[in-house]
This record gives sequence, structure tokens and C-alpha cells, in this order.
Amino acid sequence: MTDAFIYDHLRSPRGRGKVDGSLHEVSTVNLGSQVLRGVRERNNLDPELVDDVVMGCVDPVGEAGGDVARISALLAGYGDHVPGIQINRFCASGLDAVNFAAAEVMSGQHNMTIGGGVESMSRVGIGASGGAWFADPMAAIPTYFMPQGVSADLIATKYGFSRDDVDAYAVESQKRAAQSWEEGRFTKSILPIKDVNGITLLDKDEHMRPSTTMQSLASLKPSFVEMGQMGGFDAVASQRYPEIEEINHVHHAGNSSGIVDGAAAVLIGNKEAGEAAGLKPRARIRAFANIGSEPGIMLTGPVPVTEKVLRKAGMSVADIDLFELNEAFASVVLRYMQAFDIPHDRINVNGGAIAMGHPLGATGAMLVGTVLDELERRNLNTALITLCIGAGMGTATIIERV
Repeated sequence: MTDAFIYDHLRSPRGRGKVDGSLHEVSTVNLGSQVLRGVRERNNLDPELVDDVVMGCVDPVGEAGGDVARISALLAGYGDHVPGIQINRFCASGLDAVNFAAAEVMSGQHNMTIGGGVESMSRVGIGASGGAWFADPMAAIPTYFMPQGVSADLIATKYGFSRDDVDAYAVESQKRAAQSWEEGRFTKSILPIKDVNGITLLDKDEHMRPSTTMQSLASLKPSFVEMGQMGGFDAVASQRYPEIEEINHVHHAGNSSGIVDGAAAVLIGNKEAGEAAGLKPRARIRAFANIGSEPGIMLTGPVPVTEKVLRKAGMSVADIDLFELNEAFASVVLRYMQAFDIPHDRINVNGGAIAMGHPLGATGAMLVGTVLDELERRNLNTALITLCIGAGMGTATIIERV
């Protein structure tokens, strides 16, 4: 197959996903278009070279509906000829958008594409698009549906992670994110987001709480006790996993991913397209994979999908220099590290979604860019990016510098 290279990437800063967040006044399509325009302008990219735009969006309704990728590309000045498609694989949508865009190049059907994502969670609320899985008993009951927070607590209980364990992980995420910003690690890949008058609204992730300590987190009550006990979902968990007598509820807002607004874009192309654009490749997409996992516990998919993508690439865990796993909940990352015996200094080295937030449809594309920048900064070669996914799935991608 044709090699698919990453030529550039950009992301917005993550704005708090509330009405008082700095990006709340920016519509979903405006947020997406600003990042796409940024990629075009800073690479002096001729839109005639771009064959497709693929963007993840988890709640594509209201202002985010109607194929937000196509409209964002039009507003970004790519011209009438550049098509766009919106995709949704829940939290992995942004990574799958990169993979889909790369697949178009690898198959030889397109020469240059853009993969990315957008989510304005302050304007289109999480779960706004609905769904049968949690709303229809005929779908929920036989699949042991439970809310993700209860699933995260189930993972902590099943694999032996205490409240101190998940809180300690969260504190470290905050420290790493703060240090990364202080050292300017994100600066070259952040696009300041502006209002209609061209005034900068936000140029730095605003969800971070660098003063977080174990003591401050200890004051927070677990978020999913009532949902689990009064809502009956602890009983659902025990039905699916009868070896678990009682769920230890350990997750709360401080050790779970933050709700934020954000967008990202990754420029992908074959060798010829890069040469035509006058660009040098920064990395090659070596392999990617998807997998389904048990939907009740839901969030363990990164483990089997990592095994799958490593097999496809003919690699082992030891061949990967850096790992990026979305910090949906602290227990998700702790289980992943446990499963593969990955030391903490090789995973999420710049912090993650616990500190900076998780703009659902964009996060996967953001992780690709973050780890590529870090590979270059450290002069390392390979990285594996993966995310857990609602309804029990996993997506993973391996990139290597060129």
C-alpha cells in the first residue's frame, strides 16, 4: 500500500465546556473552520491538492449537525471541490477520522486528506444526539448497560485500584500538563481561537488546575455512588461480573476527563502530494486498528486493540517509545499500564484529559499531534495512540517519525 505521511497538525486550546467558558460564543462549525483554515494558511496549502476532509463529532445535532466537516471546510476557504464527511465512534472519533483519512491515502484513492474533529460541548451538550443503548431497555438490558462512571469504578474495583491510586494519577496529570505549558511544549501546535472581530478569545487550555493536590481531591465525594446504588447500576455490574461483591466508587470530577470545547486537524498525504505542496513529512502512519470489547465494563478496549495493532505492525510494547491513552478516567490508564507493564514515564508524558479536558470528537486527533511533537522534542521514533470508547470498543494507531 501507499505510505500515508503526517505533514502537519494543529489544535485549538481547550475551553471550559460551560456557558462561562472562553469558547462558548464560538459555534461548532466556526471552531472547526478556524483550525482547518490554520492548517491551510500556515502551510501555504493550495486547496486544489486536498481530496477530502474527515472530522469526528460525537453529538452531530443542531448546529453541529448536517455534516460539520463539509461546512467547516467551505468556511475555511478550501473551495467547493473539497468534500467533507463527519464520523462518530464516540470518544475515538477524532483518531478514527485521522485513520479514515490515512486509509484514503494508503489505498491510493486520494493523495492528500485532512483528519480531525470538533466538539463544542458548552453549546451542544454531551448526549444531545440520544441513542438506543441507554434509552431503550431492549438494547440496554441484554448488553448490561451502565453509565461510564460506574464502568470506570468497576474497572478500579476489578483490577485493584484504590481512591488514592486514581487521585495520585490525577495529580500527576495536572502537574505534567502545567509543566508542558510552562516549557512551551504545546505552543507551536496551538491555534489561538478568535471571535468574529478577530480578537483572541483563548490561546491556552483553560480547564487545568495545576494547584491540585491529594488533599484537595480527598475533599471531593465520589460522583457515581448514587447512580450506582440508587440507580441500580451496581447491581447490573454484579450481574455481569458476579465475582464483584461490591463496587468501590472512587471516581469524581477531579480524576475524570473534563468537559471542554475544542477542535483539531491533521494534514495527511502521500509522498507525491507532499512534494507538490512543498512540504516535508514528519511521520508515517504505520498501522491502525479497531476492536469491540465487552460493553458493560466498556472502557477496557485499549488493551485488546493495542495487542491487535502491534500484531498488525509486527511490533511489541518494547518497540513503542511513547504511549498516549485518553484519560477518560484514571482507572482506564492505570489498567492499561498494569496490563502491559508500562512505566508512567512512557505514557501521557504531557498530561491528559483529566487536566486539559476531553472534547469528544476532537481528542483522538489532538493526541496524535501531541505525541508527534513530543517524539520530535525528545528525538524518539515511535508512538502508539489509543482511546477507550462508549459501548465497549477500542481504537489504536501507531506512528513513526521519518
